[in-house]
Amino acid sequence: MAAPHHLTNDGPASLDLHSLGPADSTDLDLLHVKSRRSLNGCVPLSHQVAGHMYGKDKVGILQHPDGTVLKQLQPPPRGPRELDFYNMVFTKDCTDHNLLDLQKFLPKYFGTWSPSGSANDLYLKLEDVTRKFNEPCIMDVKIGQKSYDPYASSEKIQQQVSKYPLMEEIGFLVLGMRVYHFNSDSYKTQNQHYGRSLTKETIKDGVSKFFYNGTSLRKDVVANCIQQVQSILAWFENQESLNFYASSLLFVYEGLPSQITKRLIDGSMVDKRVVQRGILTDGELAECNNNIHVLSATENGKPEDSLEKNLSRRYGNQKKACSKRHHSQVSREVESSDRDNTRKSRNNISQEHVNGNLIPKLENVFCHVPADLNPCSQVDVRMIDFAHVFPSNGKDIGYIYGLKNLIAVLQNILK
Repeated sequence: MAAPHHLTNDGPASLDLHSLGPADSTDLDLLHVKSRRSLNGCVPLSHQVAGHMYGKDKVGILQHPDGTVLKQLQPPPRGPRELDFYNMVFTKDCTDHNLLDLQKFLPKYFGTWSPSGSANDLYLKLEDVTRKFNEPCIMDVKIGQKSYDPYASSEKIQQQVSKYPLMEEIGFLVLGMRVYHFNSDSYKTQNQHYGRSLTKETIKDGVSKFFYNGTSLRKDVVANCIQQVQSILAWFENQESLNFYASSLLFVYEGLPSQITKRLIDGSMVDKRVVQRGILTDGELAECNNNIHVLSATENGKPEDSLEKNLSRRYGNQKKACSKRHHSQVSREVESSDRDNTRKSRNNISQEHVNGNLIPKLENVFCHVPADLNPCSQVDVRMIDFAHVFPSNGKDIGYIYGLKNLIAVLQNILK
């Protein structure tokens, strides 16, 4: 592994938004606007289910207008270590077959990124694994018997062990999940406290919640996840050069029923609105992810006659509103309106948000859904978080143990 880079923290000071009181709400809004402008239109990734909230404004993972995600480098030695790991795995002249095989289990790496005027404020630029999904269901699971690395202090070890004493016995920990329930058109979330509450007796039921969509258990997704985790396990069984600590698996699957997804692929129900690249100024902070507007094509099995008229009125009103108010305020109002509409009809899947992000309709630009959104791409499992990866001279026994136990739990859920 390459020698760690030495980074400095002499970039612009972060804004301490938490120090502001209720009377400073106007100032708070202004600070948010200034902060987001300084990040060149990047916005918080609203469907992040776990991870450190560090860096500028403590927002965690950011979403870049080009559809990638940005993970700010953690303070040394963790941040430089993770950067070295990505550079090693994705180097252009890599000849190590183990590393080349590892690439397919990781989000694609596009180097580093810095906001304009903040060259020392480094971010890892990574593939948004959820980008191809309409309603992504996401679960973050930390893998391994130890959540601390060999160089951790005794205080750090005690801290990590106390968080989840069963980590060594169970071999994994659910850090969070976000599941789309189609029947209620809503997301159900669980945080790290939920995962830490799971015991040997409740771990199967606890994990199975991720595969329950409000009406049924998605056994097809469970089976697909087992296959992908087994592929990762096979890689670990055949490599003896790296040990992974406090690393996670990110599980993602499509929350929309397959018949709805098929109609999305056909293009009969999709109105995907994005802002064209190159036309944004610092003040035009559009949330440019894969926000797909799902048209309400059916009402009790029949087309809605007023669909086109309703859309025209809705987008016209939003465009006027966006010229007067900051887009986040408009988005909150749109979300409230959509929830009201959803309550009126359980079968109405019309939304202004996909992937959990809301978008102002600043432009009316149509584009197609990626052709690779098919049953084979309905489930994705990737390895993430590599701030504690170290060279080794043997198999990563702790990680292998965790993978095997996780596979066993998933197999039990299928029975």
